[in-house]
Amino acid sequence: MTPDQIALVQRSFSKVAPISEQAARLFYGRLFEIAPEVKPLFAKADIREQGKKLMGTLAVVVGGLTDLPAILPAASRLAKLHVGYGVAPAHYAPVGAALLWTLEQGLGQDWTPDLAEAWTTAYTTLSSYMIAEANSVAA
Repeated sequence: MTPDQIALVQRSFSKVAPISEQAARLFYGRLFEIAPEVKPLFAKADIREQGKKLMGTLAVVVGGLTDLPAILPAASRLAKLHVGYGVAPAHYAPVGAALLWTLEQGLGQDWTPDLAEAWTTAYTTLSSYMIAEANSVAA
């Protein structure tokens, strides 16, 4: 990611953080709409608590984008933990789509092509790493 992309992601997330509960509801609603096969993975979860965890994790990741190597160990642990929950590499694409859609809804007119590209790059970078880490557990 370029420094400009990192700055875009961080500035935009600061606008989403105050509506984090609503954003989490939008995210899970969209995720279950576009990938209903993942809904059973959340059957035992309190979705409000899960939403808080999601937004907290996003805050850590977004804040750490300026020093990506510092957040990779936590991303590795998270990826490996998710394997135990039944998360498969194919689940990462709809999660990314739901995330981008949620950000677009939450940011409205502030959602620009440059911002979409920055978030896509951030998500692709992190999810690719997490998939590789998850695959290392499966192997």
